[in-house]
Amino acid sequence: MTAPVSVRGLTVRYGDVLALDDVSLTVPAGRVTGLIGMNGSGKSTLFKAVMGLVRPDRGSVSVQGADPGLARRNGRVGYVPQSEDVDWSFPVSVRDVVMMGRYGHQGVTRRARPADHAAVDDALRRVELADLADRQIGRLSGGQRKRAFVARGIAQGASIMLLDEPFAGVDKRSEATMVRLLRELADDGRTILVSTHDLQALPQLADEAVLLLRTVLFHGPVADALRPENLALTFGLDVLAGGEPAA
Repeated sequence: MTAPVSVRGLTVRYGDVLALDDVSLTVPAGRVTGLIGMNGSGKSTLFKAVMGLVRPDRGSVSVQGADPGLARRNGRVGYVPQSEDVDWSFPVSVRDVVMMGRYGHQGVTRRARPADHAAVDDALRRVELADLADRQIGRLSGGQRKRAFVARGIAQGASIMLLDEPFAGVDKRSEATMVRLLRELADDGRTILVSTHDLQALPQLADEAVLLLRTVLFHGPVADALRPENLALTFGLDVLAGGEPAA
């Protein structure tokens, strides 16, 4: 059976900077995979590679057995970016953002049909934003903004969802809503890959975890990923005699 996301020996450089070094990883369907690493560890570069937005120096990436760029253009991959990557002053409503996920279904005219409106309405309901559909996207809270982009992926019909730090700057209530929503999407059979610094929420969120520091240090059960010695390697910490990471 073809893996939803398969990465083999992936190396990516930006000039003299080594962003990813011989990364191999298989991301399964129907599960939430947490991607853990400090800033600069290569998480965002890995997402870009899965979307076909960076050219590997070595290795390969396939998405459902196809070229990742083609899979993205065909709407199989949905992406929730970091907040700083979005111009929140742009004059579009929440509904407009979610409707962008339907563009691939609308042809060159991008004229919304009843099926498109129905898909958008359903996605807004699932992320609990139906009552804010006509609000300008920048007027939402941090958690609501993230949910709007998840709704875009749902409306798009993406079977693979990539979320880059979705809990950054989000209150605990919104975080809990997001965790529940991602678990539901995984139960629907979607492939969920989430980068996060929130280690406390990881056991409730993820089925498995990947520890990344330019290469894969660990991929397996969340409880094992959170062992002090594994976190110490991931975040460049020393380990005290008692087994706890030291700053």
